[in-house]
Amino acid sequence: MPHAPPLGELLRQYGAGSAVACEPVDQGLLNRGYRLCTTHGRYFLKHHFDPETADPAAIARQHRATQRLADLGVPVAPPLPGRDGRTVAVIGGHAYALHPWIEGRHRHGGQLTTVQCGRLGALLGVVHASLERVMPAHARARTEPVAADPADTFTLIDDLLGRVRRHRPADSFDELARHRLLERRTLLEQHADRRPARGSSVGWVHGDFHPFNLLYRGDAPAAIVDWDRLGLRPRAEEAVRAAAIFFVRPAGTLDLPKVRAYARAYRRTAGATPSELAAAVHRVWWERLNDFWMLRWHYERGDTRADPQLPATSALAVWWTREYDAVCGAFVE
Repeated sequence: MPHAPPLGELLRQYGAGSAVACEPVDQGLLNRGYRLCTTHGRYFLKHHFDPETADPAAIARQHRATQRLADLGVPVAPPLPGRDGRTVAVIGGHAYALHPWIEGRHRHGGQLTTVQCGRLGALLGVVHASLERVMPAHARARTEPVAADPADTFTLIDDLLGRVRRHRPADSFDELARHRLLERRTLLEQHADRRPARGSSVGWVHGDFHPFNLLYRGDAPAAIVDWDRLGLRPRAEEAVRAAAIFFVRPAGTLDLPKVRAYARAYRRTAGATPSELAAAVHRVWWERLNDFWMLRWHYERGDTRADPQLPATSALAVWWTREYDAVCGAFVE
């Protein structure tokens, strides 16, 4: 088993019995997870591997937040404390956490009814409202970062086009990448004057709310997992960003009736206004126009795990630009 965690020492720290089986969990692009069965029960063992999110103090803060959310009735899976009362075990310079195993499955927006889409939006609204209750109150004093500068994006596009040309042997992925890069450059040239201004207030958000971080048991959400990106960011933007992942179709369009049901429920439970959602739609659209993280992973890092997402995601930016008013309407009506 690659990257095998130090099970003996970990289980002794947690008093969780002896290991019977330990299997890697495939989902997840940043950290490593394991389905762990011991003589005491079943667990999810998380190896906080990504340098950006592996600081033990930050992990402990996430753990405190999820415990407080659980106390409010939000479906989460707080970590288990070790014998010393701590929820983060650091062994050999690596940080680990042990969680109860939550039986469930991931569901994409295409697998949800319109009513269930409303419940999804309401759940995210409850998460945002609850985080405001359990986290420090200084969030509103901060503002969101400057939106991407198209001049920088043009430079990035030229660099990526050069990498595509140099890739040998050329394949279908290179062909799609080249097409989308040239297409995106044209779109940015046409819409460069629509760069969003800075200034919206921020709040506490999950930071990575998407289908692989939500487990369903039957028709009901059983647990929101993976709180590594917990932080201070524009709340409405997380709602829009999540919808663009849950409700994107394979051809790169959004299921707008489902988006509408989701957004209405989110606005109600989060206390968000239509104008906040409209501004968030604009900023996330601009973010998508300027974002090439999948291509950067592929060509700069040689990491192909996100490659299957490229066709729909890259097509969505084009469709969203063409159907901008309809998309905005689905979030604010």
